[in-house]
Amino acid sequence: MSKRVTLQEIADALGLSRNTVSRALNNTGNVSEETRNQICQTAISMGYKQFSMPDSRAMYNGAVSANVPASDGKTEIALFTHSFPGYSHSGTKLLEAFQHKIDSLGYKLTINIIRDYEIDNLCFPSNLNIDNIAGILCIELFSEKYSEFLCKQNIPLLFIDSPISHRCDINADVLYMENLSSSYHMLDTLIKKDCKNVSFVGDRFHCQSFFERWQAYVSVLADRGINIDTANCILADDSCPYSDVIWLSEQIKALKTMPDLFFCANDFLAMSVLKALRLLGKDAPADVKVCGFDDAPEAALLEPSLTTVKIHSSSMGYTAAEILLSRIANPLMPYKKTYIETDVIYRDSTK
Repeated sequence: MSKRVTLQEIADALGLSRNTVSRALNNTGNVSEETRNQICQTAISMGYKQFSMPDSRAMYNGAVSANVPASDGKTEIALFTHSFPGYSHSGTKLLEAFQHKIDSLGYKLTINIIRDYEIDNLCFPSNLNIDNIAGILCIELFSEKYSEFLCKQNIPLLFIDSPISHRCDINADVLYMENLSSSYHMLDTLIKKDCKNVSFVGDRFHCQSFFERWQAYVSVLADRGINIDTANCILADDSCPYSDVIWLSEQIKALKTMPDLFFCANDFLAMSVLKALRLLGKDAPADVKVCGFDDAPEAALLEPSLTTVKIHSSSMGYTAAEILLSRIANPLMPYKKTYIETDVIYRDSTK
C-alpha cells in the first residue's frame, strides 16, 4: 500500500504552513487565488487522496464500484479548470452535485488546474493518466485555442460556460445558465423606474455568459430607444484589476456622466463597484443603483443588499453529470447546448 500523503508534506513541498494548506484545500479562509491553485496542483500531483471540494462528500477512494457503467474500464472524470471554481459559491454547489451523481455510478472526479504552460503548448497536464479518463468537465476554462484542442481529442467533453461560441469551434456539449432573458427583464424593469443612463461593467468578451449578458444590455437599450454609449461603460479586459477599488474608482470617475445604474457582469464586479462608489462619496441606491449576476452568498448580506440573478447551481451540477454520462455512453449523438433557467432577485441596491 502506498504511503498516505499528509497536509504537512504538501506544506513542506511548497514552503508554506500546514494551516495555509488546510485553508486552501477546504476553502475555509483567506488564501490568494495564485497560492490556492498552486496548493491544489501540488496536492493532486503528490496523490493527496483526501483532496475534496468544500462541504462535499469525501473523494471517491479509488475502489471501482460494481456498477461502473463504462465497459472499457475507464473510471475517472477529469475536471479541467484555469481558475479553481471553489472560490465561488455557485461553482462549489455545482461541483458538489456533479460529484454526488458520478460517485453513485462508481466514477471518481480528478481535479486538474490548467496552467498557462498547458494552454500555450496545447498539451495535457503531465500528471494526467489519459488512458483512464472517461470524460472531461471544463469549468472556468475560456481559452479559445485550448478549448479547440480539447475538442479534437476524441474524449467525451462538457463545457460549463465556454469561450464566445462564434469565435471558436466548440464541437462538444455545453451547459449554460440562462443569461439573456433574465438580464433583459431585470434591466427593463429598472429602466421603467427611470434608470435611463445604464453602464455595463465587465469584460464582455471574457466568456459566452458575459457576452450574452452584454447582448441583453444592448437589446434592452435598443428596444427602449436609448443610445448605446460604450464610452460610458467599463469594458476593460478581464486581466485588469477590477477588484482594486482605487483602479475601479478611477474608471468610474473617467466616465462621461455618472450613470443611473451600473449593470455588472457578475456579483463580484458589483461588490467592487459598490466599494468604489463609497470611495467616491456616492451612496447606493440614493445616488446610483447597482445590480449584478450570480446571487453569490454575499449578495444578500451586503449593505445595501444586491439586486442580482440567481443561478440554480445544484441543478446545473446534476444536469452536467447527466449530459456528460450520456455522452460517455453515446459518443456519436449530436452535440447539445443546454440552458438552465435563472431567477431575478430585486434587493435594496436598486430601490
